[in-house]
Formats: sequence, C-alpha cells, structure tokens
Amino acid sequence: VRGPPTPNGPPPWSQRAAGTLRAGLQRACEPLPDEQGGLLPGLVVGDTSRLLPTVEEDFRTTGMTHLNAVSGSNVAIVVGAVLLLARWARAGPRLAAGLCVLALVGFVILVRPSPSVVRAATMGAIGLAALAAGRPRAALPALAAAVAALVLFDPDLAGDPGFALSVLATAGLLLLAPGWRDGLRRRGVPPGFAEALAVPAAAQLACGPVVAGISGTVSLVAVPANLLAVPAIAPATVLGVAAAVLSPAWPPGAEFAAWLASWPAWWLVTVARYGARLPAGTLPWPDGAPGALLLAGLTVALLIATRRPVVRRLVAVVAVAVVAGTLPVRLVAGGWPPEGWVAVACAVGQGDALVLPVAAGRAVVVDAGPDPAAVDGCLRRLGVREVPLLLFSHFHVDHTGGVAGVFRGRRVAAVRTPQWPEPAAGRDLVRAAAAAGGAAVAPAAAGWAYRDGGVELVVLGPPYPLRGTRSDPNNNSLVLRATVAGVRILLAGDAETEEQRALLDRMPPDGVRADVLKVAHHGSAYQEPAFLDAVRPSVALVPVGVDNSYGHPNEAVLARLVRGGARVLRTDTDGDVAVVRGGDDGMAVVVRGVPPGRRPG
Repeated sequence: VRGPPTPNGPPPWSQRAAGTLRAGLQRACEPLPDEQGGLLPGLVVGDTSRLLPTVEEDFRTTGMTHLNAVSGSNVAIVVGAVLLLARWARAGPRLAAGLCVLALVGFVILVRPSPSVVRAATMGAIGLAALAAGRPRAALPALAAAVAALVLFDPDLAGDPGFALSVLATAGLLLLAPGWRDGLRRRGVPPGFAEALAVPAAAQLACGPVVAGISGTVSLVAVPANLLAVPAIAPATVLGVAAAVLSPAWPPGAEFAAWLASWPAWWLVTVARYGARLPAGTLPWPDGAPGALLLAGLTVALLIATRRPVVRRLVAVVAVAVVAGTLPVRLVAGGWPPEGWVAVACAVGQGDALVLPVAAGRAVVVDAGPDPAAVDGCLRRLGVREVPLLLFSHFHVDHTGGVAGVFRGRRVAAVRTPQWPEPAAGRDLVRAAAAAGGAAVAPAAAGWAYRDGGVELVVLGPPYPLRGTRSDPNNNSLVLRATVAGVRILLAGDAETEEQRALLDRMPPDGVRADVLKVAHHGSAYQEPAFLDAVRPSVALVPVGVDNSYGHPNEAVLARLVRGGARVLRTDTDGDVAVVRGGDDGMAVVVRGVPPGRRPG
C-alpha cells in the first residue's frame, strides 16, 4: 500500500439492501444457541463472524468446511426452490427461467460475489438460458464455459483454492456421480440412497488432491459425514434465506424461520462433532504441490484400473485389508497419550494449558490457553471426557481464552480461580463459560488443597497480594505444587521475579523443590535465579507460541535451566509434551511433535 485509501462513495442501493438483510439474519439468529446461531449465517450467506472456533475446527476435520463457504450447492438450492414453486404454479419455461434469474441475481447480491459464488452463478445463468430457449441443458459445457469466462475476466481466480475446490466438486458431480449412482442402482441400492452415496463420494474424490495439498491430511470421515449432512443442508439454507428476507418487515417471523432452521443446523453441528472425535479420522499426507500431485495420480490410476472387474475386486480386498490391519493398530496403539503419563503441556500457541491425569477419561486441567479449538483438540487427543477440576492461574486471555474448549462436550465439575480479579475481561469469560456449563466457580488462596485419585494439588502462592509490581495479574498468579503418581510438579503460572522472591521468603528451603517445572510466563526473562535454583527440576516445560512478539522464551533462562540439569521441552518446537513416570529410574519425556506444515498457534 503506497497511500491512504481512496473513498469511492456510498455503496449502491442493492448492497445497502443486502446489508440490511444480512444484519437482519444475524439479529434473527441471536436468540438461538451459540453453535446453531453462529453456523446458520455461515450456511446461508457465508458470514462466519459468530461461528465458534470449536465448530469451525470440527467442520474442518470432517471435510464439511465447504458448507460455510457459499458455493454452487447454495445457488442450486435457492434456484431449485424457486423453480419448484414456479413449476407448481404451472409457469412456462420462459417465466420460470426469468424468476430463477431474479432469484439468482438477488442471492449473489445477498451473499456477495466470492469466487465460488460467481462460478456457480455463471454456470447457473448459462443453464437458465438453455432452459428459456427450450434446449436440454448441458451441464459440463456450462461448467467449462463458466470457468473459461471467469478466468479470462479475472486471471487471479486460477490460483484461488476456493475457486479450484468449487470447480473440482462440480466436475466430480457431473463426471463421476451419475455413473456411480447408476452402478449402485443396478446392484439393488434404492435410487435416493444411491444418489446420496454417489454425490458426496464423487465431490470428495475430486477435491481430495487439493485438500491434501493444502492441509497435509487425507480425511477418512469426510464422505460419511457429508452423506449424513445432506438431508439438513437444503432446509437450513431455504429457511435461513426466508429469515433474512422476512427480517426487515416481520422480525418475529424471521426469528421463527431461524428457529426452524436451527434444527437442521443442530444436526450438522452434531455430525461434525462426532465425526471429528472418531479415532483415525484423518491420516497424514505430504502437503504442498507434491502431495496434491501424488494423490491426483493415485486417484486417476485407481479410477482407470477399477474399470476392470478383477481390479475392482482386488482394490476392494486391499482396501478392506488396509483398514482392518491399520485401523485397529491406530485405535489400540495410537502412541498418544503415552502409557504412564503424569502431565501434558498442550501446544496451544502463546498460552498455557496443562493436563494432569486422574483416571481413564478424567483429568485436572490447569489453564486453557488462548484458543478453544486448540485446548479442545489437546484434550480430545488425550481422551479426556470429564474434568473434575478446571483451575486458572490468572485471568490473562492467554490462559482463559480457550475456556469454552474445555467445556466442549465435557462435564466440568468445579472451577477455581485466583483471588486477584483482574483483568476483568478474562474473569468474565471464565464465569460465563462456567455458568453455561453448570460448574461452580470459587477462588483459591494459598494453602488450598485438592485431591482426586492419584492427583494432589496445593496452592503455594501468592503468599499475600502483591501490588505495584511490573504486572500485578502475573505476580498474583496461583503457583501450584502437584503430585501425580509420586512425581512432584511445580506449576508457576506467570509468576515473575516479585512473586518468586515472595515465595522463597515464605517457604522452607525445599518448599518449591520439584521434579518437573512448568516454567513461569512462557520462559520470559523475568525469572528469579534463586527460584530456579531452588526448584532444581529434572524436566522443564515451556508452553510458548511460535514466533511470538515477546521474545519468549529467554535464551539465558533456558541456559540456566540446562546448566542446573534440566531437560527443557518447548511446545513451539516439540508440540504436545508428556512427562512419563518410568520405572525405578524416574521419568521420561515423550513429544507428540509438530505435524509437517503445521505450527502450534
């Protein structure tokens, strides 16, 4: 950018009207539960501003993200509904095509002309012209004409992943789905069910290479998840559009339409939630252009080879053997969490989230990181379904921002917080999430103790309120000593030099001694050397975000820990880090690692 923005004047009346409808849809969705209320505008007009991060992550994992990006399916649903009404009213081809054109133009204005919408609208316009002329519609030439015209008009679309996915999905539906549908019918599959199976499978197969190149994964749950989603997409879209259209003139009617649409939206959220939790739902794959080309080559070879009955049977046998052989191994011996783990530092970006196991499926969670999706993902990987205690060291957002992710699909029995009430935004976030989840909230002071199963917790500090420090919220962090299976773990929150000195002054010489240290404040430079020497950990865990702007962790602090005999692990380079109770020899550490192409935070 070389200069200030140049005003082009007010928006045209059409976009002002569309903006009114979009805002009306948001208002109509406000009374709905957060999951459905955030999803519905995304389904209808591509507005994901209120979409919960955890829902977005579930949709991404299950290959359902395309539902939040308005594309050809939305255009087809809206235009199809208008065409159905026109045919029901016995309108002629020209009148029906004219009504559909009006609906098409209005819908594009409403949702704004993104690449996938423009592609779908252009193809739809060509098809409607054929309908008005009384000629059979040739869908594949319509797609080819749409792509050629749009890329000539805007060459940047040629490198747009969303545009590529939209075109590939449509091509899969045109080239693959009809043959697969007919083949299933010949084998006795009911017509409706055959089409429901063929459509998502064809779209997923066509889009697979691009998705693999972008994400570095291949989804095994995308086809069944999209198959289950099919019955809910059309009613949610049509009712959502009705809510938007009714909102300016009849707000109660718009709210009623949105409430009706929330039921199919609930089904979509449920499918994505349970699909994302399936073990081995996604497999790692090379990312970038090599991974995309590799999968594309394998896909084409498979499609050609399976034309022969013998090859089809061979492919089916091999596929069943691979699934039967590898899936149980991934389920039974997935490698994470490692056997005998006593603590895990979650890779949640620039923030803290520590997990202490109580029993199978149950764990104490200390802090929740900045992102609900990140902490929820960590707890899912650990198999945590119940949290008897959720404890926050202090109220900064890098420790509280992910609180909704801990409650996501889990029972949280109790929440404990520091007595220091600042920052107020973090405090209110914790209280709101706890109230929604039905968990009691209470402060914990020095001396407060907790025990459940093999986990024992004691609050060591702050020994008294510290005021006028460099950061009072940090220096009033709860400092905890946990004992899990005989391993002493010191969780120092974000305590800085002032609180660390206060602890040393009030504690006996070995009062802070621990086998494992969760290094305070992401390994910042504000550490008391005598405090680190008094802890003398064998393992030091540093939860920290990649390329953060704070200079964390401080190299001198890490060097001092190493000189003291500690093994230092960092979540920005090691991913999730587990401390494992060994035999008589003590402890070990296991890192889950950062997947290729991924960087925590």
